[in-house]
Amino acid sequence: MLDYKLLAALAAVVEQGGFERGARALGLTQSAVSQRIKLMEARLGQPVLMRVTPPMPTATGRRLLNHVQQVRLLERDLQTRVPAVHDGAPQRLRIALNADSLATWWAAAAGDFFIRREVLMELIIEDQDVGLKRMRDGEVAGCVCAAERPVAGAKSIALGAMRYCGVAAPSFIERHFADGFDGKRLSQAPAIVFGTDDRLQHRFAQQLGARDPLIHHLCPSAEGFVKLLESGLGWGLVPRLQVEAELEQGTLLELAAAHPVDVALYWHYWRQGGELLGDLTRHLRQRAGGWLVAPAGA
Repeated sequence: MLDYKLLAALAAVVEQGGFERGARALGLTQSAVSQRIKLMEARLGQPVLMRVTPPMPTATGRRLLNHVQQVRLLERDLQTRVPAVHDGAPQRLRIALNADSLATWWAAAAGDFFIRREVLMELIIEDQDVGLKRMRDGEVAGCVCAAERPVAGAKSIALGAMRYCGVAAPSFIERHFADGFDGKRLSQAPAIVFGTDDRLQHRFAQQLGARDPLIHHLCPSAEGFVKLLESGLGWGLVPRLQVEAELEQGTLLELAAAHPVDVALYWHYWRQGGELLGDLTRHLRQRAGGWLVAPAGA
């Protein structure tokens, strides 16, 4: 039988990003948590963690963390049916989500579900192209990302597509495209990029004939991204949902209105995730379409 105290120590270290923070979350000393991890590894005869900063699970550690996520969800179902086993602690649901979804449709689509079910939301923000890694590592119960294929033990459903448009401030356009917009000049006009995994601007520029590499600033904040665009610092791709007011007011202008970029989004969830995760999946299937569009060619 698995020792769930040891599994809880492993999950806390990975989820909290370190032994000290993991110990604090469990109300234990760092030494006690370290001993639990070592005991687990001794019993299994192989490591479950790579001692890097932050600690990363090994392949075996990922399998154990995937199991922990699903057990937590099944325990929630049991506590609902047998209140006597409830320890009084609020239920948390850890979800990996891209920043643009958080800045636009997520709260409106999912917020009422968490209120009604009295579940605490814990969001891990990742770029839509890499969010599935959190699922693979067993750190989250669900994930919204651009990857269609689920990890082992999980399923995925299509939610719709986030429509992005290339925009810039009037002052930026006047400086860099005074003689008219030319897609080939984009590689020489500084872009704003969310992070090193963000390739949206690159794909948009290549579609319009620009060459790599792009000159770009880095801004890992959805709200700050728009502020920098309005300041005239650079051009960038943003969800149309996020900048409708700015486009109407003229503080931002579209660079190529005929060339939007649609990024398909998928909801990933564990097969053995219990009723709570199943209900959230049905809720998102019904509600996300109110804000997302059908992917091009669908």
